[in-house]
Amino acid sequence: MSATGASTRAGARSAARRGGPPNRAGAVAARVAPPVLFGVLFLGVWQLFVRAADIRSFVLPAPSDIWSAALDNSSAIAKAAGTSGLNALVGLVLGVVLGVLLAALATRVPVLGGAIAPLVAALAAMPIVALAPLLNNMYSPLSSLPRREVVAISAFVPVFVNVYRGLARLTPVHRELMRSYAASSTAVLRTVRVPGALPHFFTGLRVASSLAVIAAVVSEYFGGLQNGLGSRITSSVGATDYPSAWASVLGAVVLGLLFYLGAALLEYLALGRRAAPLT
Repeated sequence: MSATGASTRAGARSAARRGGPPNRAGAVAARVAPPVLFGVLFLGVWQLFVRAADIRSFVLPAPSDIWSAALDNSSAIAKAAGTSGLNALVGLVLGVVLGVLLAALATRVPVLGGAIAPLVAALAAMPIVALAPLLNNMYSPLSSLPRREVVAISAFVPVFVNVYRGLARLTPVHRELMRSYAASSTAVLRTVRVPGALPHFFTGLRVASSLAVIAAVVSEYFGGLQNGLGSRITSSVGATDYPSAWASVLGAVVLGLLFYLGAALLEYLALGRRAAPLT
């Protein structure tokens, strides 16, 4: 009986090994297929609607026209995306660093946390379209600093809120355990609070990565250097070249997806199986 049981268990393990990768691949396909199919269906309906209703391009270009404009201006769009991407990346790093540091400080000093919270709420309510022109007027027209500051402010809010929430979560069991070890506040922060706050940090980073691209592109609408995606959109609209404007919007969408996937990759490398799924 024991030999039969061992053989059965060995066969089960072998079948699990053979069925493991296909099952994982099937799970990934099940998550990816619905949005891909919906996107294809949406583009097809869009194309048919524009052609059947004879919609003019200044109202709504067809996806085929947008794709043609993207191919014709691919080098210019890529160069503009590089400029906007650099502004978004620099501002994102500044916002993340500032958000993490202030969240850690607010956790250590609760009175300071209570004072910072209303300021963060005010920043969250401040629209980019109001902030960007004010910062542009404070610097040289040839400076990229105001755009990066707009991005940093936009990225700071979700990172601070999520990291502060994660650091403040300390269960009574952990609190009593660390107290029994006579652990200092720094030791509690390093061994309990920081590991527990990592999922919250990456949640904030995901949100901030998308907001960084949005803020970088929108801030380019209000003067300054005319070398980013936002500037290309406004110049194309001014020249009534609406397919090119939509092609630049497509470039901004791709740039935002790259930032989001980069944040998701960092989360996976740091957390492994604890990382949240992409969809």
